[in-house]
Amino acid sequence: MQAGKPILYSYFRSSCSWRVRIALALKGIDYETVPINLIKDGGQQFSKDFQALNPMKQVPTLKIDGITIHQSLAIIEYLEEMRPTPRLLPQDPKKRASVRMISDLIAGGIQPLQNLSVLKQVGEEMQLTWAQNAITCGFNALEQILQSTAGIYCVGDEVTMADLCLVPQVANAERFKVDLTPYPTISSINKRLLVLEAFQVSHPCRQPDTPTELRA
Repeated sequence: MQAGKPILYSYFRSSCSWRVRIALALKGIDYETVPINLIKDGGQQFSKDFQALNPMKQVPTLKIDGITIHQSLAIIEYLEEMRPTPRLLPQDPKKRASVRMISDLIAGGIQPLQNLSVLKQVGEEMQLTWAQNAITCGFNALEQILQSTAGIYCVGDEVTMADLCLVPQVANAERFKVDLTPYPTISSINKRLLVLEAFQVSHPCRQPDTPTELRA
């Protein structure tokens, strides 16, 4: 690997990893990908080598600027502080609070409840229903919030960290066959974001570890 180049430990289908891939693409940061397969060999995240890198045994993990950062929002905020162009957090404190609120709602209030580790505990027969309920509950709140914050995107007319969280979560909803009809604001924002280059190059279907049958 090229010396000094950031290294992202990622899984193609991980929505948390996708958030970070979008941020890296938007900010034009070249990086190396080290795939961590969350399913193969019982989950490569549980290996001793990866646990030494990330004690939580989760992706994404980013090595950059001589440090190692876990947790997608912490990574995005670091990138924002060190490489502030283009801006992913608005200058206006009220809008910035809205961006963080929406990001936390998704990253803390929806995604963890339908994450692979939780679904394993639920049991195979209940997984789909559990995931659908978790996403629907969160989307009911998110749709209402976005109706007061959205412009072209989640908060106003510029892409923000909130949008980086939204698109992967909608993909999760589609994967778990959630009916998106009740969420026109979420759906329309998602559609506008998916045509942007950064969201396309970071898409799960275009990653180094994407299985052949899922490639686009």
